[in-house]
Amino acid sequence: MFQLVRRSLCMRCLCVLFFLILITAAVLCYNYYANRDALWNIISQQCLPHHAMGEGPAPCARVDEKQGIVVYKDRNGPLQHLLIPSIKITGIESPLLLSSATPNYFEQAWQARHFMSEKYGAPVPDSDIALTVNSPLGRTQYQLHIHISCLLPLVKNQLVNQRDTISNQWQSFGLLLGHHYQAKRVTAAQLHHEGAFRILAQGIQGTDQQMGHYGLAMAALGDGDFVLLATKRRLSDLNRASAEEIQDHSCKILPVPP
Repeated sequence: MFQLVRRSLCMRCLCVLFFLILITAAVLCYNYYANRDALWNIISQQCLPHHAMGEGPAPCARVDEKQGIVVYKDRNGPLQHLLIPSIKITGIESPLLLSSATPNYFEQAWQARHFMSEKYGAPVPDSDIALTVNSPLGRTQYQLHIHISCLLPLVKNQLVNQRDTISNQWQSFGLLLGHHYQAKRVTAAQLHHEGAFRILAQGIQGTDQQMGHYGLAMAALGDGDFVLLATKRRLSDLNRASAEEIQDHSCKILPVPP
């Protein structure tokens, strides 16, 4: 009897392992065959040259070479925009993001949220907006891009319910969409002086050497502060550290625009 139970448990473990291997292989294949330089090609071959020739930023919404950024309207969703460096930076795993000389991309992305309102035709409340960056395993592009889009309503509700418990130290936020997140309250001044990437790297032990294992998000708390949400990839939970999962690009959280 004991041997039968043991054999059954072994078979279940093997099935789970096989399933995880299939999922991982599928994700890796998709990422491999996708055009991973699509965003960079648009920026380097269209937006930047057009701007340099005085023809405007198209197909980007904005080009600011002094600040080192472009803003691009993503094809997914009516309001979603992307904040993208104007130089080649692969993603969250890049050591360049931990340098104080690198532009503060998260702060610039928050300042660019007005592009959502312009598309919407009315002010989009800050409490309905989130910024996200995915891990290498949770993205298809090899150019850093920060998603500027709407929060999922259930995530907004959880932030409202737990707002008073979010401290200025990294702590467990619990599960969001079945994946574990850690949260930290930051002030606008901290975001300006330290930057979201460095706050993550310096705040969780070992993260500075494993930035590519994380997805990172930011949202407003409604009292002038922000919350940073970090999730670490864990294939046993089918978590690819795609922080973009907390966003709703269809923006159902917003009423029908006037």
